[in-house]
Amino acid sequence: MPEKGSSISVSNDRLTIPIRMPPVSTARGSAYLNALAIEIEKKLQRAIASPSQRRDLVQELFADVALEVDGRAKDIIFGEEGASLVADDEYGSPICFYDVLADHFVSTPQDGRPILDLIAQHWTHSFASNFFTLLFHKWLFEVQLDNLESLLRYSSALVQGATNVFWIDIQTNARRFQSLFQYLLEEVALRSERLKKIPLQAQRDLFLLLSRFTLFYDLGDKLESFLKQFPDYPNAFLVGGASDIFVTELADQIQKLKVEPVLLHYLSQIKVLQGMELRLATSTRLKTCLYSFTSPGAPMYPTRAVRHAAWDALDFLFPVGRIPRHLISLFFRLLYPWYWPSSCWNFIISCIQAVFYSVLRFVFSSWENLRKPRQS
Repeated sequence: MPEKGSSISVSNDRLTIPIRMPPVSTARGSAYLNALAIEIEKKLQRAIASPSQRRDLVQELFADVALEVDGRAKDIIFGEEGASLVADDEYGSPICFYDVLADHFVSTPQDGRPILDLIAQHWTHSFASNFFTLLFHKWLFEVQLDNLESLLRYSSALVQGATNVFWIDIQTNARRFQSLFQYLLEEVALRSERLKKIPLQAQRDLFLLLSRFTLFYDLGDKLESFLKQFPDYPNAFLVGGASDIFVTELADQIQKLKVEPVLLHYLSQIKVLQGMELRLATSTRLKTCLYSFTSPGAPMYPTRAVRHAAWDALDFLFPVGRIPRHLISLFFRLLYPWYWPSSCWNFIISCIQAVFYSVLRFVFSSWENLRKPRQS
């Protein structure tokens, strides 16, 4: 059990689990989680009472809550048998303290009540929605709530907090909060009985949020089911149906990305949109988004790798007009002489690589042909 004022200790070993974890099986595990809840409450109180130290205290506490759980803590929380099941699973995301605490606050709501009350009294602080989302996202959908006003506030905080933490993953190119995203997608958005527990506007905001991050968390295989569950939007007659709204949010998200590996990941995953029926305006918007990454310089300043990935995605999704697009792009490249040296150099390197690999393939194929008669 953690000592008073101490941080939650974890190791750097990455262990993976499914969304559904083994239940806390021992009184020792429940006591351990209750001690963690008390410690979180104390640190939140210190942060609120010390404006000068608030930023550092909140960052420290957020890091503690988002840390992966080490083997010793798993043994305490789940027991030896449950910990081995968690350790042996090869699917899902790393188990973090917010995962086990979120489950604990569903099974034992009274342990989380002091923290929830503390957060509810300080919604104006930027950290409140983040902690609410991490610790109480399951509580919101799995515990019965009767106060409509509180439900509205909780739902709004959930969407805001989830947006913040998912952007943390974007900026760090990590998947620390994948289990949170999977829960919101698979256990809420795709399950209408839980989705209807929050107000309609919160449902709409949640689907817009999920649309922006689905490809980042590699859940494009859920896209068809996700689009079928889309709620009605009042401006649907202007922007189109679920597919149009999804693609519009996705295009806006891609244009905001500044981390090259994340952008490359989006451009590789966006090919799941092939065959999707879109309005002409939505299709044009997606083309414009991808085309903006195909040229060097302003406004996106894409790297060579990003430019090639954008061309690949554009040609894959919109094969009609491929040759005219490349010719137009080449014409505009010729208007900027300062790009000629790098373009010529990359072209020469590409040609050399192509010739080199062709020679290697020829040599290996010849060698194989020479060996076959000997073996026979």
